[in-house]
Amino acid sequence: MSTAAVIIIGDEILSGKFADENGPYFIRRLRTLGVDLRRLVTISDDLDAIADEVRRCGAAFDHVFTTGGVGPTHDDITFEGVARGLGLPLQVDEELMALAERHGFPKDGGTLRMATVPAGMERITGAAQIFPVLRVQNIYVMPGIPALVKQQFEYIAPSLAGVAVRCVRVYARNLESDIAVALSDIAAAHRGVAIGSYPRFGDKAHRLVVTLESRDDDALTLAVDAVHGILDTVRVDGP
Repeated sequence: MSTAAVIIIGDEILSGKFADENGPYFIRRLRTLGVDLRRLVTISDDLDAIADEVRRCGAAFDHVFTTGGVGPTHDDITFEGVARGLGLPLQVDEELMALAERHGFPKDGGTLRMATVPAGMERITGAAQIFPVLRVQNIYVMPGIPALVKQQFEYIAPSLAGVAVRCVRVYARNLESDIAVALSDIAAAHRGVAIGSYPRFGDKAHRLVVTLESRDDDALTLAVDAVHGILDTVRVDGP
């Protein structure tokens, strides 16, 4: 089992000028790959904020993905923030400089900013890649544009895949308060299964959704059977 953190960088997200699309994408996609997303945070275009988040997440999780702040303008400071967080110098990557120019970027300070990266940054390239995936240590530095994030992530996704989590949703007529103690006992008896309960209001068919998640099929089956024993089940979704 591997773990991940996603750092969404951009004042435009925090100000509400643009809605974040990358966070929801990572939530869904990492889950299907069997990677446990442990932290998702949105921070401003601030060097200290970027450095602090990268430093903490890089030490705590197997994979860290940043999005945003890698363009040619004054507020694109992610490379500098990542370098500061990891204690690395910045250097001009001539291959990135040449690639940016081939894609029509002028040979000026803005393009130079895009090609000035933390020392030791790796370029992960493929035939279908417009721009390489950039990684330094366990930090993947990605653009903010959702279409490019998806393209880059899908290229590296196979290398991250693990054992996916299976989820069962049980819809029931019970009130959560009526089954809380019994459900706690089941959770304690089935430590290999993550069990959650979520009240629902305004739905005539059911008043509670109980979710059960595990990478262990046998453990999941046993826990689902136990939950059925305390619920007035309406329907079940999942394996």
